Amino acid sequence: MQPLSDRTAVKRSRDRGVYDADVIHSILDEALICHVGFSTANGWPIVIPTIHARVGDVLYLHGSPASQLMGTTDEVEICVTATIVDGIVAARSAFHHSMNYRSVMVFGKPRRVTDQAERDVAFEAIVNHVIPGRSDEIRGPNEKENKGTRLIAIDISEASAKVRTGPPVDEPEDMNSGIWAGIIPLRTVAGTPEPDPDLEGGLAVPPSISGYRAN
Repeated sequence: MQPLSDRTAVKRSRDRGVYDADVIHSILDEALICHVGFSTANGWPIVIPTIHARVGDVLYLHGSPASQLMGTTDEVEICVTATIVDGIVAARSAFHHSMNYRSVMVFGKPRRVTDQAERDVAFEAIVNHVIPGRSDEIRGPNEKENKGTRLIAIDISEASAKVRTGPPVDEPEDMNSGIWAGIIPLRTVAGTPEPDPDLEGGLAVPPSISGYRAN
């Protein structure tokens, strides 16, 4: 991780800023999707939701070669944001309502991944990011799919996290106001797997699916 920069330093609620690489990595690993912000060739600002995967200190993103994101070059700065909402904070006043969350922002210039060995690692990581262990149970991309998918990578070197935990922070004069306050915990729960209607008969549910647990 690089030293703090103007972009990564948390400005508001500075006590919530976290710059530890392990925390940043854990949030990126748990968040199912991220949002990528950048300026298009026309100068338009745009934010795209997409699936990501981390391998060491590198974040991988994939998509169609026709995607505006995949058309970015190493001259274009992007910002990748991942957020996990852990709870709704119900305060005694409207002003102090909030959410408990964990978020990460990564800044940098993406590079196009062309080395096939690295592409193979990234493809596997992206599949396993969504369903751990799934890549061992399925067919990998064929030549046509490989050519039809572009990969970009961004080093997780300029990044920071912001985390809020705990109960509401109310004004002293509101503490005995007779208004309920507290937290509504939130979590993602995996439902019962639903087989494809065209699934051939007699197939058992594989371990990656039967054992799936949402974070």
